[in-house]
Amino acid sequence: MTDGSSSSMNPFPAVPIADKARDYERAKAILRGTQRLLRSLDFESLSEITLGNGRRADVLAIRRNGEIWIVEIKSSIADFRADQKWPEYREYCDALLFAVAPDFPAEILPADSGLILADAYAGELVRPPPQHPLAAARRKALTLSIARIASMRLHAQIDPGLTIE
Repeated sequence: MTDGSSSSMNPFPAVPIADKARDYERAKAILRGTQRLLRSLDFESLSEITLGNGRRADVLAIRRNGEIWIVEIKSSIADFRADQKWPEYREYCDALLFAVAPDFPAEILPADSGLILADAYAGELVRPPPQHPLAAARRKALTLSIARIASMRLHAQIDPGLTIE
């Protein structure tokens, strides 16, 4: 995704035309810039990760020291208003952030979360996230899950017939 090439592993699959809340092309651009920023902050990240509570986080990132961030991508005001499940992500990360395009009205986003402005080329951390450290057992479970998902996705790249997640 970061090289701009198309991939069979689209993190934001197409949806019916009736679903206008999320602009998927814009979300993909925000994802790309966000992941570039995260890498510059010493995080490695995966998109579209199912958490233990069944919710799907847009981006789950892990830093070399084990710190875990979840980034919720919002492509429009309608996307933000339609999707209110993000508070349930807090128990699965050390910090919760929103990533939006530079023209998004950031004042409508919760002040108790971090803020990333991103486009297809880069991202900027404009508001650092408040920290709420994970319990050790939850951190271990998430770290193992991240490793397994990354491994399965890599394996799927060399064996397209493989079923994952």
